[in-house]
Amino acid sequence: MTTGETASRRRRGALIAAALLVLAGITGTWYRLQGGGPALAAKPPVRAGVPVSVAAVERQDVPIYLSGLGTVQASFTVGIHPQVDGKLQEVLFTEGQHVKKGDVLAKIDPRLYQAALDQAKAKKAQDEALLVAAEKDLKRFKDLALKYVEPQQNVDRQQGTVDQLKAAIAADEAMIETAQTNLDYTNITAPSDGRMGVRLIDPGNVVRASDSGSIATLTLMQPIAVLFTLPARALQDVRDAMARGPVEVVAFDQDNRLALSTGKLLLIDNVIDQSTATIRLKAMFANEGERLWPGEFVNARVLLDMRSNAAVIPSSAVQRGPQGLFTWVVTKNGTVEPRSIQVDPGSNELTVVTSGLKEGERVVTAGQYKLKRDAPVTITAPLTVGSGSDS
Repeated sequence: MTTGETASRRRRGALIAAALLVLAGITGTWYRLQGGGPALAAKPPVRAGVPVSVAAVERQDVPIYLSGLGTVQASFTVGIHPQVDGKLQEVLFTEGQHVKKGDVLAKIDPRLYQAALDQAKAKKAQDEALLVAAEKDLKRFKDLALKYVEPQQNVDRQQGTVDQLKAAIAADEAMIETAQTNLDYTNITAPSDGRMGVRLIDPGNVVRASDSGSIATLTLMQPIAVLFTLPARALQDVRDAMARGPVEVVAFDQDNRLALSTGKLLLIDNVIDQSTATIRLKAMFANEGERLWPGEFVNARVLLDMRSNAAVIPSSAVQRGPQGLFTWVVTKNGTVEPRSIQVDPGSNELTVVTSGLKEGERVVTAGQYKLKRDAPVTITAPLTVGSGSDS
């Protein structure tokens, strides 16, 4: 064998040995990976917590309210109408102006009514002059009758004339009073304090007492009333509250967020509306800032009672399901479970819980739509009921 052949065989042997070493390394690595695989597969997957807001069940004094939709009604509303016919001479009020009782709002041409008054006074003066003459004749007839000069028949006739003239004067006085009243009606005055509305008739137009339309509308807005309804089942609760003393009513805006005014419950209507199973109530408000406006829709909230040391949760934590009301409770291991609860009326933001929860337990107030039994949760809000009582 030659020297070249020997060197070639040595190179081939070295290459084969290197390949075997590489193959052994790959095989060992593969076995190591296979040995670690079952251990990794045995670890359970980590479940992500559902982000929720929670609050703790607390005990506090809670006002008990009932709310109903109502309408603001002026305590006095009157259309300003003429009471005599004539040309509207002047309008003395400004639209939207506050006026006092007795203020002159408009004037009608008074000349015809002044003439009628003067005529009635002249007629009375004429009859009074005739009465003086008739009474003198009666006295003379009576004197002559005593001397048997004048027959008694003439005395009686003259007495009738005097009585007729006295009756005519009484009629004249009534005519004067009527004419004076009609003349006074030419000055249209405010029947009450209040605010004037839009002027509907301009000066120069002829107005009549029989006209259906008014010159303007006057509304008394201080005080002002709110008529609202509540479910008929609340009748006894409201009556009990009124028996204990004045019942506070707060009027909120249509969005039920802004308190407009605070007043007192005045009365409960004397019948229940059977078609809607509701009762109608009326509350009065001082309305000093005129925040309540006639015709406005408001939410009336009635304070029925103050519940002392009651267990409360935010109203947002209360859910309704097929079995009734429930709430999601956060357990000690960080999961949630549904819990059936019984509640009483509370404030707008708080609900009074009578059974199903204990003080200190945590309930979910937001994020419920992603929850199911034993689901883990992540708390994203502080543990507090919050500012529960309404102002």
